[in-house]
Amino acid sequence: MLVLLILHLVAALLAPLLVRWWGPRACYPLALAPAAAFGWAIAHTPAVRHGGAVVETYPWIGQLRLDLALRVTTLSWLMVLLVGGVGALVLVYSARYFQPGSVGLARFAAVLVAFAGAMLGLVVADDLLLLYVFWELTTVFSYLLIGHSTERRSSRWAAAQALTVTTLGGLAMLVGFLLLGRHAGGYRWSAIAAAPLPGGRYLAVAVLLILAGALAKSAVVPFSSWLPVAMAAPTPVSAYLHAAAMVKAGVYLLGLLAPVLALAGPWRPVTVVAGLVTLVAGGWAALRQTDLKLLLAYGTVSQLGLLTVVIGAGTPKAALAGAAMLLAHALFKAALFLVVGLLDHCAGTRDLRELSGVGRTAPLLAVVAGLAAASMAGLPPLFGFVAKEAVLAAFTDRPLVLAVLVAGTALTVAYSIRFLWGAFARRPGTPASELAAAPAAMLAPPALLAAAGLAFGPAAGWLGGLLHPYAELFGPGEAHLALWPGPNLALGLAAVAVAAGFALHLVRGPLAPVLARLRFPVRGNQGYEWVTHAFDRVAIEVTSATQRGSLPQYLGAILFALVLVPGAALLTARPWRERIALWDTPAQLVVGLVITVAAVLAAGARRRLTAMLLVGVTGYGTAMMFVLYGAPDLALTQFLVETATIVLFVLVLRRLPARFSARPLRRSRWLRRGIGVAAGLVMAGLALAAAGARRTPSISLAFPDLAVAQGYGRNVVNVALVDIRAWDTMGEISVLVVAATGVASLIFERSRTGPRPRRPAPSAPRRDRRPVWLRGGATLRERRRSIVFEVVTRLIFHTVLLFSLFLLFSGHNAPGGGFAGGLVAGLALAVRYLAGGRNELAEAAPVGAGTVLGAGLAVSVGTGAIGLLRSGSVLESVKVDLWLPAVGHSYLVTSLFFDVGVYLIVVGLVLDILRSLGAEVDRHIEASGGPEGGLAVEREGDRT
Repeated sequence: MLVLLILHLVAALLAPLLVRWWGPRACYPLALAPAAAFGWAIAHTPAVRHGGAVVETYPWIGQLRLDLALRVTTLSWLMVLLVGGVGALVLVYSARYFQPGSVGLARFAAVLVAFAGAMLGLVVADDLLLLYVFWELTTVFSYLLIGHSTERRSSRWAAAQALTVTTLGGLAMLVGFLLLGRHAGGYRWSAIAAAPLPGGRYLAVAVLLILAGALAKSAVVPFSSWLPVAMAAPTPVSAYLHAAAMVKAGVYLLGLLAPVLALAGPWRPVTVVAGLVTLVAGGWAALRQTDLKLLLAYGTVSQLGLLTVVIGAGTPKAALAGAAMLLAHALFKAALFLVVGLLDHCAGTRDLRELSGVGRTAPLLAVVAGLAAASMAGLPPLFGFVAKEAVLAAFTDRPLVLAVLVAGTALTVAYSIRFLWGAFARRPGTPASELAAAPAAMLAPPALLAAAGLAFGPAAGWLGGLLHPYAELFGPGEAHLALWPGPNLALGLAAVAVAAGFALHLVRGPLAPVLARLRFPVRGNQGYEWVTHAFDRVAIEVTSATQRGSLPQYLGAILFALVLVPGAALLTARPWRERIALWDTPAQLVVGLVITVAAVLAAGARRRLTAMLLVGVTGYGTAMMFVLYGAPDLALTQFLVETATIVLFVLVLRRLPARFSARPLRRSRWLRRGIGVAAGLVMAGLALAAAGARRTPSISLAFPDLAVAQGYGRNVVNVALVDIRAWDTMGEISVLVVAATGVASLIFERSRTGPRPRRPAPSAPRRDRRPVWLRGGATLRERRRSIVFEVVTRLIFHTVLLFSLFLLFSGHNAPGGGFAGGLVAGLALAVRYLAGGRNELAEAAPVGAGTVLGAGLAVSVGTGAIGLLRSGSVLESVKVDLWLPAVGHSYLVTSLFFDVGVYLIVVGLVLDILRSLGAEVDRHIEASGGPEGGLAVEREGDRT
């Protein structure tokens, strides 16, 4: 099964390339992926025929006890057949449905194959959380497929509506899964089903939430409005997603959970009532449609209601009937959608008011549609008749439900006849429709599906034997399928429904005004629009009330919430009752007082630069605290980070006023001070609570031994960053790369690489070129230039870079590391920029920041791959022994290269900031004619 999922993934990735080579014909090889799933299910029929299961389990996330647990039983085997078989036929159909050069064809093919893989994963998943992952993947892929025609507003709206409704239902279902898993003690469904499940209100809430997700996915009232709107998708999408695959996901989930949850309090009332309402409402709406595709869409809604009633009933007879109906519906509804696509393709319309005489022009197509529609109406000897008769037989002991089922079946017969009459009949006063020849590749898929519905009717007993193990999950009971069940109440009611359906069609003329007037007061789509509009309105009101554009207000609200919620908890816990040592040495008291005074002065400073420097004092004071506590690595990093932050602030402050805005009123000022003091006390209390909350020894106690034994280094801090918790560091450096990209995208108006260093003109004679010592860029204007600063900076620049490399290579056993070394190198570049401007920076680093960032990330990821190849564990350090002639025995640790990647990323980040907030802001100042803009024109002879 895992191989099948990987096959779909590979096919989806290759789809754009294949479409580029072969155009729509690429759908033929892509159909092999779902066809393989169909063949796999056929091959494993003996394994599930007598109630067995095919199981595959692969470790995934051990900490969460989450495995790739895949399991196929009778119901999931049936769904694999439908997902694979219908998916392959739809792809074959698409090869001729789309024209060469169709817009978005590559995306369509890739997403359709990916959707088939996601749907396959959904039906074979045994873990509820894994099922949810595939569930949401089908939601995303269906959104992309429904919105295939991106240039049409209706298509985008339909995709958004489907995404909104199904995603909200999926989130409710996720909460239900979490509650159910917590209630049952695990998320493996086979384990939950094998053990007694405790009842109670907790389980009832979980069931309601799960039902919300299932009903939303299967477009059952009150979530049915999205499916008819989704007919904006191409017809192959409708045939697959809305007839055989996606909308069946909710029904499949009901069938999967029903053997265990059908006895839970809200299960049967919700499924029966919602299903019956959907059955009647969808059938009645189908009779009003003139678009054949919409007629089938509302018919699908009606049939999904029927499936919800039957599968949610929780009895052996209903379970077997539901499985049969699931198969029959997929066969006839997918075939009918493909027929509509053929009519639209060949006649140029699917409006039944414009079609006439198609049955004579395309008799083979009419036969295919007639077989599929007859199965939908429940006429013998088709399999749809077997399934409908089994459905009615399952509810003979519930008269009220049975009566509504008969009424819904009569509506089904009526709109089935309306479909055939509207698509193929000859109507007086309407000119005969001209049809182009139907391609065999488009006619064969619906013909095969319709023929299967015809063949399965006489084979109903054999199919019933295959599906019977699913019915046995609901307990003992007599259940079977048969083409001729003998005279009984269900057969008589089926005949009554067929006669009533024909009668409804015969009185369609007088019935038309009734159909027009008799409808729900609020259409489903209109209700969705009202709800979304109400949410938009509430969002606007809340935003206008809270988002006032005042940063102090935002920060004050956050701090007030911090004081209110965690502060109240601290008053209850009282962590300060334990003895607290205020300081260990008097030096810590002195540094603490300096930090406090600097913080208070920063809060009252009027000038931005003064406030920034005072905040820097608090940072340097914190670094001194690290020194006093014996943490040189942390102190070094804090010093460097604080210095780099000050440089960053200086670059930003150039574009801000020198002074802060008008100070707040006295009352407001005291309120802000109160919130600030309270927030400080709460944070101190939280620190105390966190320090006193430990009940077990810290895992960091084992770090020194692990650093030497597994990381091959004596600097515990650095080894922890590049080995013990290297995954955390990988995430952090990835965030740095994303942050650098975001800063550049917000600031740059053109290329982010900056100016290239100027080179002598190639036409100049070589004897006229004088050697340049300490090469530099174009200088600043004279009133901003400091020659001494420039010369000293160029003299020490290379020494500082060497020192940064020293920190990089010594960090494994001594204070330093890639982060500290990168900050030192970045500060060297910052000093070059401050001394000579952007051209000086370009001379010092003639390389793009993006290149450095990408190289650093590639080196770090590559190091993880080395560990995987050598030891089987990603990012695990590997020791390589060396013997050097001048040095002797030595060794090399692969985590050093990880540190090199960190070094490059930090350098690239600083370089990107200097070129965006520095060089690019310089350009903005010059363009605006600011007083700080302008560079002196440089001549070759003017260089130092």
